[in-house]
Amino acid sequence: MDQPTDDDVLDAVGARLRALRRDRGITLAELASTTGVSESTLSRLESGQRRPSLELLLPLARIYDVPLDDLVGAPRIGDPRIHLKPISRFGMTFVPLSRRPGGVHAFKMVIPARPEPLEPTPQTHEGFEWLYVLNGRLRLVTGERDLTLPPGEAAEFDTSLPHWLGSSDGGAVELLILFGLQGVRAHVQGEPHRPSRRGASAPSAKPAAVRRTWP
Repeated sequence: MDQPTDDDVLDAVGARLRALRRDRGITLAELASTTGVSESTLSRLESGQRRPSLELLLPLARIYDVPLDDLVGAPRIGDPRIHLKPISRFGMTFVPLSRRPGGVHAFKMVIPARPEPLEPTPQTHEGFEWLYVLNGRLRLVTGERDLTLPPGEAAEFDTSLPHWLGSSDGGAVELLILFGLQGVRAHVQGEPHRPSRRGASAPSAKPAAVRRTWP
């Protein structure tokens, strides 16, 4: 398969920028205000009528918080592995597992052990989250539900509802998270309902707030 030329890469930038801005829920006017680039220039850049330049792309990369290579969509050469730095927020560690701009992002999340479990402090924001517990016992508060998820359980919820994640017993918790931006649903479709070899039921195809991934 032929590698894309430089012209191919640059020609695809406009559509990628438009999709990224829409994923973020940002208008052209808002983007112009925060970057200092005129609305007409941004519009022409997204439509492909304006050739992308470093001067235009750098402020956009800062606003979207993505690497410049991802913003441009340049072909990756050599090592395909992802080497992204862990992020520490709210006393927890998030390890990025994906690097594409926009859409759904994957993280490994580590909640450290504490002498005593924290009291929930629910927050809200736009988007959807899907999570899978690897180790430990996760306490998930979403809306009026207060749930404990052991290893092997998954959950999906709308983050516009008040929600909080923490340890249910003070021990460390490790989980995988798929986070979808505004309007992006991050769920894994279950298999059709049928008995398993152990006689237990397989996951339902209908999305649920919490679903067990194996018997």
